[in-house]
Amino acid sequence: MTLIAEFLIAFLIVLGGAFALIGSWGLARLSTLMARLHGPTKATTLGVGSCLVASMIYFPLHGGTWSAHELLITLFLFITAPVSANMLAKAHLHRQQTNIDSKPMDGIRDGLPPPGDGTEWATFAGGHSEKI
Repeated sequence: MTLIAEFLIAFLIVLGGAFALIGSWGLARLSTLMARLHGPTKATTLGVGSCLVASMIYFPLHGGTWSAHELLITLFLFITAPVSANMLAKAHLHRQQTNIDSKPMDGIRDGLPPPGDGTEWATFAGGHSEKI
């Protein structure tokens, strides 16, 4: 194996570990649900993807055969993480809109502000709630 490949693999593993650490720290330390979504969906996804790419480079260079498993896992992760975060955010907004949560921490108790162009938000009908 060449020295360049070894440095690339080491760099990707260290980069992946750093992203995973930052994402996990953000998940544990950020205060609201909407802020906590960024840790696992952005940083941790990049961290795991980086480690999987390092694995895709390492094993064929060490005499193993190339396998598409790491590539498929990486693609699946990068496709599903934003979709699941979007679904969690929509569920949170609906929970705030229907007044299920009596003490919201993120200040969206009165709903979303109007978008400004005369349309409504795509998360639910009635882009903002009228106070009764």
